[in-house]
This record gives sequence, structure tokens and C-alpha cells, in this order.
Amino acid sequence: MEEQDLVERCRQGDNLARKELYERYAGRMLGVCLRYAGDRETAQDLLHDGFLKIFSSLDKFTWRGDGSLRAWMERVMINVALQQLRKNDVMSQYSALEDAPEVYEEPDPDSVESIPQEVLMGFIRDLPAGYRTVFNLYIFEEKSHKEIAGLLGINEKSSASQLTRAKAALATKVREWLKKNT
Repeated sequence: MEEQDLVERCRQGDNLARKELYERYAGRMLGVCLRYAGDRETAQDLLHDGFLKIFSSLDKFTWRGDGSLRAWMERVMINVALQQLRKNDVMSQYSALEDAPEVYEEPDPDSVESIPQEVLMGFIRDLPAGYRTVFNLYIFEEKSHKEIAGLLGINEKSSASQLTRAKAALATKVREWLKKNT
């Protein structure tokens, strides 16, 4: 079934179409949720809440060609995740990595490519929530520090600092993994 038809049937309350939409995109959307959640159980809760939001907001979706539905759904999932993070006030919680260096040596990109993607995503999931959130928004969503500050209710310097500390922590994990596995 074409995406446009699928969306229209979902808008009309067709439960088979909703099931198909879920089955078609749940895996990818779970991946988005995992990037922000840090653990599978929380990610699955976010996925569930995200799909409820998607189904109730389909009237706001505008078809813009192939890929537009997936992109819109990803934005909904990210917004649900950010809402949850703001509700739990994770950006102001103490981080065990406060002493993470502001200066670090980036690993060689070719070496990083040898690390399986699941391992790299695990490193990201293991970051403290604030670092992980800023990292995801900056790297994957290509948001500026000004945009991140607005989304999370923090200042731009805090966003930049958290990104630097996230990168430093990831660089350390990458070097440790490469030392053990190469």
C-alpha cells in the first residue's frame, strides 16, 4: 500500500491500516527512541506514546513526497522523547561525568568505522541523559546550540559544554574498545 493511501486510511480510523503503519515503521522509530532513552524499556514506552501521538496527529501531516511520512514520524518521536526528558528534568540532574575533559583527542575516523554500529549506539545510550540528548540533537538532528537551548530550556553554553563532554566520553570509549578489539 502506498504511503499516501495508508495515511488516509489511518486518518479514517482504519485499524488494519494503523497496524500496517506501525509494523512498517516501528523498528526504525524504536531506534530513534533508543537514541534518546538510554534503555530498551523506556524506549518502548516512548515508542508506544509516540505512536499514540502519531495516530492522533495525522491530520497535521502533509505529504511532501517519498520519505516525508518517515521524517514527520521521526520528528514526532523526538518531540515525545524530549517532552519526557523535560518532564523528568534530566537536564538539571547531576552527571557522573562532570569531570569529563573539555579537551580531547578525536579517534581516527577509519578506526571508528571498524566498530560495529550496535557498539557505537551502545556507547551513545550509555552517556548521561543530558549529554546523550544534546549529542543526538546536534549530531543526528543537526540542530544548532541555540535551537537545542530552546528545546531543552538550557543556555547555549551549557549545550556546547554538554556536547564537548559527550564527545570526550565517546572518544574515550572508542579508544578503549579499539585497544581491546584490534
